[in-house]
Amino acid sequence: MASLFLSLAPAPSTTRRPLSPTLNTVFSRHFCGIICLPTISSRQKPWMNRDASNLRRVKPVQKTLSFHVARAEARSEKEPMVPPYNVLVTGSSKGIGYALAKEFLKAGDNVIICSRTVDRVNDVVIKLREEFGEQHVWGTACDVRQGNDVKALVEFARDKLKHIDIWINNAGSNAYSYKPLTETSDEDLMEVVTTNTLGLMICCREAIKMMSSQPRGGHIFNIDGAGSDGRPTPRFAAYGATKRSVVHLTKSLQAELRMNEVKNVMVHNLSPGMVTTELLMSGALTKQAKFFVNVLAEPAEVVAEYLVRCIRSVVSSGTMRPTYIRFLTGLKAYSQIFSRLAFGARRNRYLLED
Repeated sequence: MASLFLSLAPAPSTTRRPLSPTLNTVFSRHFCGIICLPTISSRQKPWMNRDASNLRRVKPVQKTLSFHVARAEARSEKEPMVPPYNVLVTGSSKGIGYALAKEFLKAGDNVIICSRTVDRVNDVVIKLREEFGEQHVWGTACDVRQGNDVKALVEFARDKLKHIDIWINNAGSNAYSYKPLTETSDEDLMEVVTTNTLGLMICCREAIKMMSSQPRGGHIFNIDGAGSDGRPTPRFAAYGATKRSVVHLTKSLQAELRMNEVKNVMVHNLSPGMVTTELLMSGALTKQAKFFVNVLAEPAEVVAEYLVRCIRSVVSSGTMRPTYIRFLTGLKAYSQIFSRLAFGARRNRYLLED
């Protein structure tokens, strides 16, 4: 296997017949994306004609190589991204998704929102259009667990905006269930896993396919959650397990894009931390949970303002390097916990602890 990765010195003419000039120009790619140089000779492969004028077996390889090089060059051509950006946010009829959509609209961008419920989407679209105008926001129903729904969402986006610059995978669920796994119903498990894992995979697949065909490419941001750092999430183990998979999926997609030489699309992680949404507050039942909600959680509007500013900065920079944008960093969390323990700061901000 070493011959696949090392450039070997030419062998003496007395021991090996030199490769033809044509063969010396042929190279292939290993499945990991590493350039591999051929080290075979006509003696090692008897099916190869030693006459350089009759290398019939090499010509198809050359044609295949030319095709892949041309495809790579086409993919590397990228139009610059300039604001206003076209943004799509899944699960954006409430909570942090809605706050993100509204913040992008404040920045002058165009936004497509989606949710499973048609009536809820329509209500949100009407509300946002009253503030930002009809020409900047659109909405459609979409269940991210259904492949056909997500494909229809892509077509809806193309019809309204032609292309999407920023795709945020925010749709998620914990089935509003806070209990040990042994007490969790099949229905709740299916709701959590299909929404947070299957739905994310489907959305990433369709977003990458859409953006890779756009001259200006695009950026995909996957939102993590409790459990994404590997810490245990008792009483919502299924949710934590699915959020842990978000980080792995993002890294795998980044590797696939590099392997396939897709240079105009990048997948990132987005961490909002603890946000005072209905999803979080419904599980703050114990004294310990109330403590951390009061100390660490922030309103969706505050979190969205910071995240959108960072997202737009990444896009405007023109970089295609992966990023992990975090609102609640470890240092910030420890600082706020210390302030609470030492000085009583942030006590009873949202929930009564005593």
